[in-house]
Amino acid sequence: MKIDWAALGSVFGVSLVSTIGLVGLFTLGIVALAKQESAASGPAGSSGGSVALARTGAYACFGLCAAAVAYGIYLIVA
Repeated sequence: MKIDWAALGSVFGVSLVSTIGLVGLFTLGIVALAKQESAASGPAGSSGGSVALARTGAYACFGLCAAAVAYGIYLIVA
């Protein structure tokens, strides 16, 4: 049996980069939700635009994470 080390290294590199990217994207979504909570509980003069922007950013990050997971499942099943 012969191991193709270049292919193994390529798979490892792509998995590492995509894992770090997906975890980072999910973390950004959690941070955006935390910003939404802190902006909502802030002083009465705080703008509602920042709350809506934080919520939209969080939903976008979580949507991209779900899309990446769905694409991975599609690649495995197909």
